[in-house]
Amino acid sequence: MKQKTLSIEKNVRIIIPLYILFVLIQSGCSDLTPENNEIPESFQYTIPTGGNSWVIHEGIGPQEAISDSGIIKWSDPGKIIRTYFRTSEATDLEIAIRVKTSQTASELKTSFNDNPKDVRISNTDFDTLMIGKFKTENPGYQYVEFENPQGGPDQALDITHILLNGIGANQKVHYVSEDFYWGRRGPSVHLNYQKPENTGDVLWFYNEVTVTEPYDVIGSFYMANGFSHGYFGMQVNGPDERRILFSVWSPYETDDPGEIPEESRVKLLRKGENVYAGKFGNEGSGGQSYLKYNWKAGNTYRFLLKGEPVDQGTIYTAWFYAPANDTWKLIASFRRPKTSTYLKRLHSFLENFRTETGYLTRKGFYSNQWVRDKEGSWHELTRAKFTADATARKGERLDYTGGAENDKFYLKNCGFFDENLEIGSMLERKPTGNPPDVDFPALQH
Repeated sequence: MKQKTLSIEKNVRIIIPLYILFVLIQSGCSDLTPENNEIPESFQYTIPTGGNSWVIHEGIGPQEAISDSGIIKWSDPGKIIRTYFRTSEATDLEIAIRVKTSQTASELKTSFNDNPKDVRISNTDFDTLMIGKFKTENPGYQYVEFENPQGGPDQALDITHILLNGIGANQKVHYVSEDFYWGRRGPSVHLNYQKPENTGDVLWFYNEVTVTEPYDVIGSFYMANGFSHGYFGMQVNGPDERRILFSVWSPYETDDPGEIPEESRVKLLRKGENVYAGKFGNEGSGGQSYLKYNWKAGNTYRFLLKGEPVDQGTIYTAWFYAPANDTWKLIASFRRPKTSTYLKRLHSFLENFRTETGYLTRKGFYSNQWVRDKEGSWHELTRAKFTADATARKGERLDYTGGAENDKFYLKNCGFFDENLEIGSMLERKPTGNPPDVDFPALQH
């Protein structure tokens, strides 16, 4: 997926000697304000709240206080905000914040590792205020929690950064420093399936997906059947809407589907009943289809994809099997022009496409993968390479992992858990030895 770049300018210089700043802050003086909203140099780590904070809700909720600039004009006394970062070792931290109030002095309630500390904010220009010293009992993800108990427009708070001292020379702190949109979505993780050596050209790709509670989080895409030119899987789009999604990219590279020349457009050949079909953009462009289907956590769903070269391109067709229906349902069939290939680069992935749920964990099980070559032979896929996106590869978020449990692979991401799997790891599940029973002639009707 393409990642759009967001950036924050930081002009950094020492305003006053560190020891004077600390003495004045701890004595309650807040007259010393960084000029032009500058950030003092005296801290080892400066963590932008804009890319690392969430308003914590029961499930999904609005994030109106969070922007790329940080926690801005926060006046809701009923909300709690957490800012996350990860330490590589247990350590003693000094924590400060860069903060201001709108008009009237505010009492900011903070806590770290369940240790509360109240801070009085009286400065109406940005200042750096110490919260205190705290001990991290274990390495891994930590968070600073904020609450504005008084709230109201006169006591709205802006908190742009958390500042840390106490990090050892060989330690590292992980946090989102750029590309806030992608960082708040969280890391995406993939299974890249390894075909057995004796596999011919792949005509069919079969996979099964199971998601259990509470991992069916809004904004999740459990992509089952990925290939070189598209993807097919199931999503949680809202509290009352879930989808089965199948998309094929155009050979013309653009994020605007309106720019695609006629000869490079993906053509819809047919679609199933109640299936929407149209165009998509923003992350490449092409043909998209989806069925609104209220799939249930705990059930196992089956996905079948066909890719076949023809005279005018390659035809990709997707079918979905739900236990409640006891039949294969056509999603859509698209022809991709300027292409002549069978199915290649078979993979699955798990991603979050809603920034406001990037602090919640999702997990999906992927099982019983098979391919059928053009000669009609089934081959089981029991090995997969684990990979991840740029947010993970940069080390800005490490809340991602994957693995194999008996005859199932799994992927897990977001939620600031501490377990982590090295990118590039090879995974292997137990084989089932039972290829899927598919009535292929019936699929054509």
